[in-house]
Amino acid sequence: MEIASGTVLRLAEDASVQHVGDGAVVLLARSGQLYTCNGTTEAFLDKVDGARNLDQIVDLLCQEFEVDKSTLDQDIAALATDLVSEGILATPGA
Repeated sequence: MEIASGTVLRLAEDASVQHVGDGAVVLLARSGQLYTCNGTTEAFLDKVDGARNLDQIVDLLCQEFEVDKSTLDQDIAALATDLVSEGILATPGA
């Protein structure tokens, strides 16, 4: 499934993000699975609020990291796709 720039994302019902040291971990309560996140993934998840779309999140990340938007667009779309397939993120109504 490809995540489009206009797609609004939210954390899945059973996912929680805990900030630890220089990164974060995501716990999926349903399965008990724990995922470690690097700084980029942590910054991305901090901006996922169920109201912003992917393009708005990328804009915020571009300001935070001073990165080229076209590069970040592709990287964050791939990350979002992975996180949806892992059950960490969902689209509203899903």
